[in-house]
Amino acid sequence: MPNIKMLNQQGESVGDIELSEAIFGVEVNEHVVYEVVKNQLANKRQGTQSAKTRAEVRGGGKKPWRQKGTGRARQGSIRSPQWRGGGVVFAPKPRDYSYKLPKKVKRLAIKSVLTSKVNDEELIVLDALKLDDFSTKTAFGILNNVKALKKALVVIGEDDKKIAKSFGNIPGVIVATADKINVYDMLKHDSLILTKDAVEKIEEVFA
Repeated sequence: MPNIKMLNQQGESVGDIELSEAIFGVEVNEHVVYEVVKNQLANKRQGTQSAKTRAEVRGGGKKPWRQKGTGRARQGSIRSPQWRGGGVVFAPKPRDYSYKLPKKVKRLAIKSVLTSKVNDEELIVLDALKLDDFSTKTAFGILNNVKALKKALVVIGEDDKKIAKSFGNIPGVIVATADKINVYDMLKHDSLILTKDAVEKIEEVFA
């Protein structure tokens, strides 16, 4: 089982924590991770792009000139795609880009990313994370103490408005609860910060 150091909010080591082999020590499956990221991005698409075909563009009912004898190419409408102001060939229309993946695939991807974070030493575990009041300065100080000043994803066991607001004010930092972590957010951030109770919750949910 992988062991890593557990830190407090001051950045001091307070012992080691043993992580579940079934979640933080699996074989990394890059293709599954790719498929889940592609799925997440597709599901986020609004699908509201729209353009008009030649049938929907106003005008163009009259043939611009006779079929033969002019020396010019035959034309049936001034709203054909080759004309300025004409319709679009195979015009994009509003559509739903979302699709579903099996739950097992999503879980394997999450386990793969968590394992890669451990392997790349980008996982930081805190014994606890508490703020007495809303304070972005305090939150920034904690990130500084644990050396996670770049993009960081902070994962806590249960929703905490003080933590969410204080850390959320820092550019490049987002806060999530353990039951709502996703592959894309974990990959996008350089550091993954988990509280001890978040680790327990993740092991409970994804074991």
